[in-house]
Amino acid sequence: MLKYNCVNSKKLNFEYTQFFLVHGKKQENQKKATCIFAENVIYYYKRKEVLYMKIGVDVGGSHIGIGLINDNGKIVAKEELDIDNKDKNENYGMRLVKCIIELITRILEKEKIKIQDISLIGIAIPGTVSETHIIKADNLHIKNFNIVSEINKYFNIPISLRNDAKCAAIAEKEYGGLKKYDDALFLVIGTGIGGAVFLNGKLLKPKKYEGFEIGHMVIEKDGIMCNCGRKGCFEKYASMSAFKNNIQNVFGVQNLSGIEIKKLLENNLDKAQSIIDEYIDNLSIGLANLINIFEPETISIGGGFVYFKDLLLDKLVKKLNEKNFLFNNQVAPKIITAKLKNDAGIIGSVIEYKE
Repeated sequence: MLKYNCVNSKKLNFEYTQFFLVHGKKQENQKKATCIFAENVIYYYKRKEVLYMKIGVDVGGSHIGIGLINDNGKIVAKEELDIDNKDKNENYGMRLVKCIIELITRILEKEKIKIQDISLIGIAIPGTVSETHIIKADNLHIKNFNIVSEINKYFNIPISLRNDAKCAAIAEKEYGGLKKYDDALFLVIGTGIGGAVFLNGKLLKPKKYEGFEIGHMVIEKDGIMCNCGRKGCFEKYASMSAFKNNIQNVFGVQNLSGIEIKKLLENNLDKAQSIIDEYIDNLSIGLANLINIFEPETISIGGGFVYFKDLLLDKLVKKLNEKNFLFNNQVAPKIITAKLKNDAGIIGSVIEYKE
């Protein structure tokens, strides 16, 4: 439940004085007048704070997170839902809409807020989007779907639709670890791989659609078939899905959670070392290409990768600094994990970023 604090200010002191002068004679004592005034002040500030609230939705390949966000970019309430994209006969677009509606309804009811009090719904999608449509989201099995109009049938308020990696990058730039960097690369490594680039302090944006499809950069000729229909895409080798699938195949297990996989790795490092090394090799190839092209001051990584950073991050930095891996034998830029962690996409989806 949201908690509201009355703000002590000269304005309130003045308003209280005026209120007591008008109503004090009609009350038996000052205490009763104070209570009536306090109730009005509390109601006013409750209403004022709620009116600044926005709802951010971060859609992943297997998970949806939603947050109620105040005007300072803080998540004050949060709901989550796991999704399964294995049923090929299902209309994934409409099911995604139902999941989002369910989560929004749940958070509004829990916080006792009406949708009319929300100024904006922001939605972060892992794929290519326009202002209204999911153009193509391979890991969601959705193509050319007008998600904004469908959600507006339930909640008729403004909706902002953006690429998820771009949303997370904007949040990290505004509130997180990228605030002090003009040239930076941000990657979301989860079910797939997405990214965003800042050059001279400005977000690099394609002319036509939202999205910077780093995950579909080819790193292996005639490699593994990707959901996009091409072979050898970066995310088929360096996403968290690829990493987890390889771990489960080697250990002969299935359907483990991230916590279970991490524990399995920590207890069997000798057996898992070759899988970790192969994963780092593949991730390094893609990152080296991006470093050689954009020359960022720093690289920030979000998504499921953050959960495994203790096992992976140092090895990644070491690999990138090996001789002849980067152009002119340059030292790899600083590599950090997202300060806002998995909340970055939720927060960034509602930021009005000036590009």
